[in-house]
Amino acid sequence: MRELRPQYNIDEFVQQVMRQQERHGYVLALNEHEGIVRAVAGFRIGEFLAWGKILYVDDLVADEAVQGGGFANQLFEWLIAFARQQNCLELHLDSGANPARYRAHRFYHMKGMNITSHHFALKLIRQQESRH
Repeated sequence: MRELRPQYNIDEFVQQVMRQQERHGYVLALNEHEGIVRAVAGFRIGEFLAWGKILYVDDLVADEAVQGGGFANQLFEWLIAFARQQNCLELHLDSGANPARYRAHRFYHMKGMNITSHHFALKLIRQQESRH
């Protein structure tokens, strides 16, 4: 997860997940191989007026050292199966427009995902202020 969320050290990440994410249904799932985490996903299930019941992927990342090894693909397929088991109508995720994420974007297209909206954001406070 450090590759995707470098702004957090391990203690800050755990505190943030326990303090905020878990109370909104956030769950971490991982794919490990030979005792090493190779891909991880943070997700939640929610109901929205626009889409109905969905599985929303907050975070999805594969260990950079093994990208292309199928670990993210296996985890993504598990997320789809889990969403279906939970009677979700769709699986959603947002991905930053950072050029470093283009490889991830190709992966999402390969998995049959479509770009269905624009995501807009307005920073209200600086990142440093939000952590205090």
